[in-house]
Amino acid sequence: MTAETATLTTVLATSDMLEIDGLHAFDFELNDEKLLITAMDGRAEKRWAFSLAQVQAATFDDTLQSWTLTGESGEHRLICMSAFTGNNNDEDQADDDA
Repeated sequence: MTAETATLTTVLATSDMLEIDGLHAFDFELNDEKLLITAMDGRAEKRWAFSLAQVQAATFDDTLQSWTLTGESGEHRLICMSAFTGNNNDEDQADDDA
């Protein structure tokens, strides 16, 4: 991915998880006004909020494969990830009703 082919806004629309400053975050929301991210650092809850303009100004770093996002609290490194789901059922579908 390069900055020419995608924006952070479009990448966030298809992301299932984020990594911000080394912390994994499943709880994030991008709406018409801002990006809200919540992550746990041990027992402490951490929250970040970025305006839509800050999200749109984010730049992609090809070397680190991450986005640089600047907010009121400084510069943050953001990695967007997509998840996949699997079926843990090792048995045949026919056995499900047994």
